[in-house]
Amino acid sequence: MKSAVETLNPTRVRLTVEVPFEELKPSLDAAYKKINQQVTVPGFRKGKVPARVIDQRFGRGAVLEEAVNDALPKLYQDAVNEGELSPLGQPEVDITELKDNELLAFTAEVDVRPSIEIPDYSGIEVTVDAVEVTDEDVEKSVEQLRERFASTTVVERPAAEGDVVKIDLEARVDGEVLEDGVAKGIDYTIGSGELLDGIDEAVTGLEAGGSATFTSELKGGSAAGREAEVKVDVTSVSARELPELDDDFAQLASEFDTLEELRADSRKRLERMKKYDQATQAQEKVLDELISLVEVPIPEKLLQDEINTRKHNLVNHQLAQLGMDLATYLKMQEKSEEEFETELKEQAEKGIRTQFILDELVSKEKLNVNQEELTEHLMRRAQSSGMSPDQFAQAVVEGGQVPMLVGEVARGKALAVVVEAAKVTDTNGETVSMEDEEDEESAETADASAETAGEPAEQGGEKSEG
Repeated sequence: MKSAVETLNPTRVRLTVEVPFEELKPSLDAAYKKINQQVTVPGFRKGKVPARVIDQRFGRGAVLEEAVNDALPKLYQDAVNEGELSPLGQPEVDITELKDNELLAFTAEVDVRPSIEIPDYSGIEVTVDAVEVTDEDVEKSVEQLRERFASTTVVERPAAEGDVVKIDLEARVDGEVLEDGVAKGIDYTIGSGELLDGIDEAVTGLEAGGSATFTSELKGGSAAGREAEVKVDVTSVSARELPELDDDFAQLASEFDTLEELRADSRKRLERMKKYDQATQAQEKVLDELISLVEVPIPEKLLQDEINTRKHNLVNHQLAQLGMDLATYLKMQEKSEEEFETELKEQAEKGIRTQFILDELVSKEKLNVNQEELTEHLMRRAQSSGMSPDQFAQAVVEGGQVPMLVGEVARGKALAVVVEAAKVTDTNGETVSMEDEEDEESAETADASAETAGEPAEQGGEKSEG
């Protein structure tokens, strides 16, 4: 077999392949055998029809077509390997010549991973929020905990802000009660903003047995985004009573004996959360700076496939679960379809650039993924998916997605290398050391940043290398 590679542009090549006919013999034999199992010829046992009879009865052309279809995938892959190419997606194959007993020639055009030069990234500098936990932050945290231990007592008076009302709701659109617009026995805290706009004003001042009607835009369900007339019936009013902030509360709400110990623990937790947020912010900013340094040509078909995939996931999964269509979503976001499409394209482009750059860094830095790292990543992904680790692992293996997970971990490690080399300063002018962040949290943020890139290359059928 002879093959040649022609570069059509930085992300697309044309392979020209010539195959001597003798190399097709295994596929020809397989074609005759397959046809033999499918046809019945009087005078011959099934599967024992001679090749010359098959040629006479069904035509040599049918055999050649079957043989070529059988041989093409391996011939194409051999040409890809010979050309040391990294294809993205499926090729467009055109058979240019087929001479019986002489020659098979074909061309294959395919998108390829572009050649990327990674510049010196040690000069990247970013500024992140300082880790500061104020007394007010601590008190707010303790107050939220206190809210969880509030008790309620039914009262015989008009409802006021902070009270818990038990209500029944009925929503009408164009005078018709919606099938999914009726709810009974809902506990609602006035002022929480957790239900419909306008409900606080409607129920404030009502006693048990009182009713009110108000107009509100529905946030979900079959009529999401539409104006509805909502009738609310109050069946009971309860006052909320908060426990005293003292040592008894600390013992009730935590494993600590004193309120001061509870406050100290709240401060530590808030510091950990802010350090996590700081690490995430550093990685996102460093990644943006890295992307700005590297020229990355993007295959048009890969970009369009990524845009279509992201749009499909949004419309058919995220919005569908909320009972919402794209038009309603755009209205709530106050975006035009053109603005949405522009944002979607920008996100897809960034995702593809990120993956290409980080994959090149994995190769350049010779980063490998060990079993422990893969297992930890799988556990985190399982937790975020709501599946057990065993269920998630089984789904990954059955779906052939292990290489994809390996790629995610490797890209996370590549990003961590760049972040460690960057100069990260907080808003107080203090240097933030990322070298000591090699714990589970930093690994999680690095993985998350790498996952944000999406998996555009794998969608084309390419397998990540680990």
